[in-house]
Amino acid sequence: MTDAFLEGFLLVLQWPTLGFLFLGVLFGIFLGVIPGLGTIIGLVILLPFTFGMEPVSAFALLLGMYAVTSTSDTIASVMLGVPGTSASQATILDGYPMAQNGQAARALGAAFTTSAFGGVFGALMLAISLPLIRPIIQSFGSPEIFMLGVLGLTMVGSLSGGSVLKGLSVASLGLLMSTVGYSDSGAIPRYYFEIDYLIDGLPLIPVVLGLFALPELLELAIRDRSISSVNQEQVEGGAILDGVKDVVAHWWLAVRCATIGTYIGILPGLGASIVDWLAYGHAVQTAKEKSRFGHGDVRGVIAPEAANNATRGGSLLPTVAFGVPGSLGAAILLGALLIVGLKPGPEMLTTQLSTTFSMVWSIAIANIFATILLLLSVRHIAKLAFLPGHMIVPAIIMFVFMGAWLGGGDLGDWVVCLIMGVVGFVMKRGDWPRPPLVLALVLGSILENAYLLTNRIYDGYEWMQRPIVIVIGVTILITLILVVRGIIVRKREQKLVGGTDKRKAINSTESIVGASVFSVPYSIIMLFLFSGAAWVAKDWPNSVKQFPLLLSYCGIACTFFIVVNDSRALRTLALAGKGWGATIRHAAEEAVLLKAMQFFLYLVVMLLLMLIVGQKIALPVFIAAYLSRWGGYVRKTCFIYALSAWVFMIAFYDRVMHMFWYPSWLSENLPAYLPEGLPTWLFI
Repeated sequence: MTDAFLEGFLLVLQWPTLGFLFLGVLFGIFLGVIPGLGTIIGLVILLPFTFGMEPVSAFALLLGMYAVTSTSDTIASVMLGVPGTSASQATILDGYPMAQNGQAARALGAAFTTSAFGGVFGALMLAISLPLIRPIIQSFGSPEIFMLGVLGLTMVGSLSGGSVLKGLSVASLGLLMSTVGYSDSGAIPRYYFEIDYLIDGLPLIPVVLGLFALPELLELAIRDRSISSVNQEQVEGGAILDGVKDVVAHWWLAVRCATIGTYIGILPGLGASIVDWLAYGHAVQTAKEKSRFGHGDVRGVIAPEAANNATRGGSLLPTVAFGVPGSLGAAILLGALLIVGLKPGPEMLTTQLSTTFSMVWSIAIANIFATILLLLSVRHIAKLAFLPGHMIVPAIIMFVFMGAWLGGGDLGDWVVCLIMGVVGFVMKRGDWPRPPLVLALVLGSILENAYLLTNRIYDGYEWMQRPIVIVIGVTILITLILVVRGIIVRKREQKLVGGTDKRKAINSTESIVGASVFSVPYSIIMLFLFSGAAWVAKDWPNSVKQFPLLLSYCGIACTFFIVVNDSRALRTLALAGKGWGATIRHAAEEAVLLKAMQFFLYLVVMLLLMLIVGQKIALPVFIAAYLSRWGGYVRKTCFIYALSAWVFMIAFYDRVMHMFWYPSWLSENLPAYLPEGLPTWLFI
C-alpha cells in the first residue's frame, strides 16, 4: 500500500503529466469564475483530448480541472453575489456581505485557503478509505438516503433567519417545485400545464441564477454604488492574511465540514449541490454566537468551501472502486476510465493501485496549485468590489443569462431566470429566506424516490430499525433541539433590547412592518399556490400524489400563520397613527419599487429583442442602452463596453464553446438576403 502510494506521487511528478495537471488547473479556474459553466462543461470539453493519452496524464488533465472549479467559483459568489457553480451557493450568504463590508480580500483569502485544505483533506480521506469503505457504501440503501435528505431539510431551521415558519414554507415550495414534470413512480406528468418545457422538470441553474443573482444586481443598479459600502482607503492591507488566519483559528470547523463533504460525496445522487448547505447549516447550529451569520461571518465562508472541495475526492471513490459514479461529473470520469483502458472495480484497488493513488495525488496537488495562483491574485480580484456598480451590472447580466441558456438551451430558461429574479426580489424585501428553496429543489426528487422505494421494500416502519437510520434520526433530533433552543434565545435577547433601548425597539418594529408589506401579498399568493397544487393533485394515483399533497398541506398551514402574523405587524403600525396608505408608501419607497420595476422592464425588453435579433446583438445593445440611459456614461464608453462584450461572446461562447444560439427571427430570415461567403456567425 505504501509503495503504491509513493509510486502514484512519482507518476504525477513526471513530465508531461505535471504539465497536463497545470493546464487542467488553469482551465478549471477559468471555468469556475464564469457563472453557468463549471465542472460538467469542462469535462465534456477536455474528454476528447484524452484519446490516445496515457492514463495517468489523461486523469491529471481531467482531475486538475475537476478539482479546482469549486475553488475559483468562490470569486463570483463573494464579489458579485452570483453562484459561480452549484457548489458555491451557500458561500454567497456571508461571502457577499463581507465584500459589501470592504472585506472581500479577507473572504477570498479564507475561501481559497479552506478550499485547498478541503481538497487535500478529501484526497487523503479517499486514499485512507479505499480499502475500508466498501462495506459502508454497501450498507447504504434507500432508507439511509431518505433520512439523509430529511437531515438536509432540517438544516432549513438554521437557514431561515428570524422565522422558521417562513423557512418551512419556502422549503415546501422548493420540494413542490421539484415534483414538476414526470414522476419516477408513474407515467403521469405533474404540474406542467401543457407546457413542454416543464415536462422534464424545472432546471436548477436558471432558478439559482434568478433567485440570487438578479436581486443583487438590482441592488447595485438602483443604489448607484459599488459592491463595497466601505471606501477602499478604509480596507486594511493585510486582509488576505487575515483570511488565512481565520481558517487557522477555525481549523476544527474546517475539519468537520471537510469530513461532511468527503462522505456526502461518496453517496451517489447527493454531492456538491447540497453539501455546501449541509456544511453551512452545521456551522450555524454548532456556533455559540450566531448573530453574524448572513451578515458577513467568515465561518459562513469557511464551512461550505471546506465541504464542497472535499466532495470531489469523495465522489471519485465509488466511481473507481465500484463503477458507481457519485455525481454527474464522476459519471463522465467513469467514461474517461473506460476510454483510457481502465476498468473500475477490484482491479483499481489491486494491480492498478498506483494509478488510483496518482488520481488522489492529482486532486491534492491541483488544489495546492490553484490556491497559490488565486491567493497571489486576491488583491487584484478584490478591487472589483470598489468599481462603480453600473460598470459591473451589464457584464454580469450577460453571464447570468448566458449561464441560464447554457443549462438547457431553451427559451424557457430565460423566462424562469427572470421570474425567479422577481420572486427573489420580493423574498429579499419580505424577509423570506431564499436558501431553503434551492436546497429543497435539489433534494426533492432524491427524497421522494427514496421514500417511495423504501415503502415498497419494507413492511411498515421496519426500515427505521436499521443502525445507520437510527444514527441519522438521532442527529435530526439533536438538530431540531438546537434550532428551537436558538429561537428561544433570540426572542429573549430581543425582549431585553426592546426593554432597554426604545429607539432600537421602534426601528425593529418599522423594519418588520416594512418587510410585511411585501411578505403579506407574497404569502397570500403562496397560499393560493399550495391550495391549487393540492386541488390539481387530488385525482392522481396514490404513489404520484402522495408527496405533492403532503407538501401542499404543509405549505398551506405554514403560509396561513405567516399571513396572520405579518398582517398583525402591519395593523400595529397603522393603529400607531401612520395609517395603511402611509405604511405601504413608505415600504415601497424604501424598496425603490419604481426603479425595480424599470430594471425588470429593461430585462423583459432585452429578452424580447433576443427573440427578434438573437443574443449576439441583443446583449450588446442592452449593455449600451443600460450604460447610457441608466448609468449616464458617454457614448464612447458605452460603445467600447458593448463591443468588448460582443467580442467575448463570439470568441468564447461561439468559437470555443460552439454553443447553440437561439434561432431568432433574424437568423432564420436574414441569410437569404445576404451574399454568399459572408460570416453571418458574427452577428446571428
